[in-house]
Amino acid sequence: MPRAIWSGTVSFGLVTVPVRAYSAISEHTLHFHLVHEPDDGRIGYQKLCKLEDRPVPDEEIVKAFEFDGGELVHLTDEDFEAAKAEGQRSIEIEDFVPHEQIDPLFFRHTYYLAPQEGGERVYLLLRQAMADAGLSGIGKFVMRDRQHLGCLRVRDRLLLLEQMYFADEIRPGEELEPRGGKVDKRELEMARRLIDSFAGDFEPARYRDTYRDALCEIVKAKRRGEEVHVAREAPSEEPIDLMEALRASIAARTGGGGGRRARREPRDGLANLSREELYERAKKADIPGRSQMSKDELVRALSRAA
Repeated sequence: MPRAIWSGTVSFGLVTVPVRAYSAISEHTLHFHLVHEPDDGRIGYQKLCKLEDRPVPDEEIVKAFEFDGGELVHLTDEDFEAAKAEGQRSIEIEDFVPHEQIDPLFFRHTYYLAPQEGGERVYLLLRQAMADAGLSGIGKFVMRDRQHLGCLRVRDRLLLLEQMYFADEIRPGEELEPRGGKVDKRELEMARRLIDSFAGDFEPARYRDTYRDALCEIVKAKRRGEEVHVAREAPSEEPIDLMEALRASIAARTGGGGGRRARREPRDGLANLSREELYERAKKADIPGRSQMSKDELVRALSRAA
């Protein structure tokens, strides 16, 4: 059973649901230490005053807010206590809205909400009512002394709490929109065909962190005392025009037939080759668009060309 990171209530109207929050995400990030190479001693850090160039004890360190121009305002623990938001242990639902109206850009972190002992009945009542209505709850809550916007939604048989950004934290993107240029109708039709060749159902298990996997293999190899060699970059090809790139990409995805790609098993042996080895074979087979293909795409293209 995972450890709860927050406990409190979900409140809407006069109804309260006692819940516990659990992180829904377990990031598989590799962590490394900085060490002194000759003796493997850990690298430590000191808190230095940059004006006096000397270590500073914790009791002389305070938090300060900097205004434009370099003016600093010191803040004490009492100042932060005075600003502490109300509702330390409550998610106050203010509105129920259609979930599809919420831009995923607002989502920051996901938590599972499970009922506390004795609160199962009212938890099930809220979950079922929200599922029947097809709505998600929007409200504010406090976690780790900070106020957050939250979205309460139903996923399978659980309530989820999405920690959200406030509207003024989202940067506008209008200034990044492309200016000028026109879309050619033929290119657009080819692009649609290419997108259609990629179309399919979302299968999360198909996508892996290949960088992390490769780094783990390198760590294991070096632990065994093996040498690690850097793979040679595939040589870049001369750029081709957009229509040719679209046409070659469609041919690589569909075997020249158009429409949705066929999900074929890779030819025996090809899947075990590196991308560099596959690229060299594709070059010999004169497969168009090979420099822009992923490893899986090279395997499929070589399988069709065999």
